[in-house]
Amino acid sequence: MRAPLPRGEISAALIGTLTAGEGPLPRAGPADPYGDDLQLALYTCYELHYRGVAGVSDDWEWDPGLLRLRGELENLFLTALRSDVPTGAGVAAALEELVLEPRDSRGLSHFLCDHGELWQLREYAVHRSLYQLKEADPHAWMIPRLTGRAKAALVAVEYDEFGAGRAERVHARLFAGLMRDLGLDDSYGHYLDAVPASTLATVNLMSLFGLHRASRGALAGHFATVESLSPPASRRLVQALQRLGAGPAAVHFYAEHVEADAVHEQLVRHDLVGDLLRREPRLAADVEFGILATRWLDERFETDVLAAWQSQRSSLRSQP
Repeated sequence: MRAPLPRGEISAALIGTLTAGEGPLPRAGPADPYGDDLQLALYTCYELHYRGVAGVSDDWEWDPGLLRLRGELENLFLTALRSDVPTGAGVAAALEELVLEPRDSRGLSHFLCDHGELWQLREYAVHRSLYQLKEADPHAWMIPRLTGRAKAALVAVEYDEFGAGRAERVHARLFAGLMRDLGLDDSYGHYLDAVPASTLATVNLMSLFGLHRASRGALAGHFATVESLSPPASRRLVQALQRLGAGPAAVHFYAEHVEADAVHEQLVRHDLVGDLLRREPRLAADVEFGILATRWLDERFETDVLAAWQSQRSSLRSQP
């Protein structure tokens, strides 16, 4: 991934030091925990653990100073989330709500299905590309931290996500096909500069949970949320793509998720989360937080995008 354009003092200092190969690293605060500067800086730190950044030495991945900065950024982000995300009803209630879609729900998939235009569908793909082009990678960090049925269930789902041994069926590759069908660039991280902080936060959350063993319960909650909410949303996106005349590769990506994630949802909720909590019941509050923080950030992202679209404005920082 190419180095992103800075969005403030923290990200400017971080990116400058990384690309120069030397120099002082910034401190994290004060900064808006949901703002462009902090979220881009955090995303850049995390990307060193995925495919790296062009022109940046791999040695930075475990640099003590950079890890200190990343920890400060994470602390600001997590502190804000723990203050803003309403928890306390319990993990059972949080899991139950995942399969009870409200009748008055009007999220992005509803809008795209009923009213969306092609330019909005293309923008949606740009937003999602930051995660979908590395789909399932953040959750793979959970594998060595589980055992028994929980580990087996996670690996079974991940096996499907990574194409069941067939490279052409890897979900990230299928999403690249969707992007090409929509006339978009499918290069990894190509649209990082185009997406706002609310998009970055949704991806940063799973990286944060994935990189910390102590957050394995929260990551399990995140995974349960993703797999449970995917089938109905994917069904509506299939309808939107068909209505707008998208190509077969674009339709296939979401059609694949309608069927696969319906099975995955059962495995994740009952075998992964269920077995994890039987073995480590003290993680119940973490699982609940993972579910509710994921939904809170997703709703915040969708609210921002819908507000722009309903005003016939782009939801992106720059046009694809």
